[in-house]
Amino acid sequence: MSLFSVFNIAGSALNAETIRLNTTASNLANAESESGNAATVYRAREPVFQTIMKSATADPNTAGAIAGVRVLGIVESQAPAEMRYQPDSPLANAKGYVYMSNVNPIEEMANMISANRSFATDVDAINTARDLLLKTIAMGR
Repeated sequence: MSLFSVFNIAGSALNAETIRLNTTASNLANAESESGNAATVYRAREPVFQTIMKSATADPNTAGAIAGVRVLGIVESQAPAEMRYQPDSPLANAKGYVYMSNVNPIEEMANMISANRSFATDVDAINTARDLLLKTIAMGR
């Protein structure tokens, strides 16, 4: 693997973490949303990642390996929505219940912290690779 591969790998990870952060922000923004119907209430979403590791040539020991992470999609939680008795709400159903989003703000904050740290680690990897390349170029002068 060449030093230039670090930029591709860390870049794909930065893209994935950006999607993770945006999904988490969307979940937090909709954490207190409610609906009169269980089918239409906001449900927590999570990105699904897949590692990429395939060789560009037949020999896996060569420097042509392609690696990184890819976002396969975003899945919606299947956890049931919480029913809350609020007969005064304009969204209440005939029995006086509203359906609350199944987003857990504490889990989402922990997810955001984790994604933020992963993002920072990827940026550090890119900066380190850049510094190594600059030092290599300086040695050739």
